[in-house]
Amino acid sequence: MSTSSLSTQTFGLPWPDLNDGLSYNDVVKPSDSELTLIEFYSSKYKSSAPLQGWLQRIRNGQITVDGEVVRDSNTILRVGSELVYHRLAWREPDAPYLLEVLYEDDDMIALNKPGGLQVLPGGLFQQRTVLTQLLWRQTQKIHHLACQESHPVPVHRLGRGTSGILLCAKTKHAKTQLAAYFADGTSHIGDDSDTNMKLHTIRKISKIYRALVTGILCEDEVIVKQPIGTVRYPGVAKGLYVASPTGKPALSKVEVLERDMQKNHTIVQVEIQSGRPHQIRIHLSFIGHPLLGDPLYVAGGQPKCLGSDFVDESFADDGGFKRPTKPVPGDCGYNLHAHQVVLSHPSSNEVIKITAPLPLVLRTREEIEELSSVK
Repeated sequence: MSTSSLSTQTFGLPWPDLNDGLSYNDVVKPSDSELTLIEFYSSKYKSSAPLQGWLQRIRNGQITVDGEVVRDSNTILRVGSELVYHRLAWREPDAPYLLEVLYEDDDMIALNKPGGLQVLPGGLFQQRTVLTQLLWRQTQKIHHLACQESHPVPVHRLGRGTSGILLCAKTKHAKTQLAAYFADGTSHIGDDSDTNMKLHTIRKISKIYRALVTGILCEDEVIVKQPIGTVRYPGVAKGLYVASPTGKPALSKVEVLERDMQKNHTIVQVEIQSGRPHQIRIHLSFIGHPLLGDPLYVAGGQPKCLGSDFVDESFADDGGFKRPTKPVPGDCGYNLHAHQVVLSHPSSNEVIKITAPLPLVLRTREEIEELSSVK
């Protein structure tokens, strides 16, 4: 087994004050012909802005039809017309930008992602992402070395508030192989937990996390097999992931590392075989021990606020909906760290162990003492 050495190599460029804005392209289909411009956008993109917001965008000249700015919201659309909505540049919320390289070769790169940095573009974060920094890094390499490699791309999820190991592929082959590793773990989830635990020995990848949870976990080890599905939720267009009996299978193995009776919290290690969105947050809250500081999930694997479907029709300066007042999945405040990954190398099949140093808050007393003695 090859073990990644601790690296001090970091990269990242400071974020500009404003991003570059965005352009959204559409071609009018036969089923949409004879619609007015406002009917098209207000019906097709309800989650982007309310009716009055789209009217404002049209009047601002932010929409072109076949290359011409159109400010008349009642313009009739014709089949084949090319529509472009130009979203104005905006200042994205604060986010860290430095990334540490834990492992790198010709096929892949493993990063230590800081909490608070989104992996892929989405919502308010279109530029301040890991993907952008990878692109900028590769652009610098091309400039200095005249190489023509494509930039690395992340091959799995890691929540914005979660820190730790993020695997990225540098070649098409590596991307295919690594994606298959993650998909294979999820596809083998079934009802027999013993079988699932045995599968660990033949899996191509193993992921271990550290987390700080509320309360004192009595059992030393807990296997959580709660399925995960979605429910309607304000501010989350595709639905919020929650514990659901009708959801997709998910499996987490939770081990207690240290109990702090005085502060009423527990440090746990979590190994996941599947990789459902927000799985660890949902599973730990499902067993009654949500992550300490999690603004969204509470005991039972449900959100703190699951009330009416009322939508606030007021809109922000750019015409879009205002930021949701209820917590959303990207909100931070908790301590969850992707600590260790063991995988078969996508090209050589050599077993590689990658470790991301633990934040102090997720170290046990014994680990802190060991760290102090080394210094």
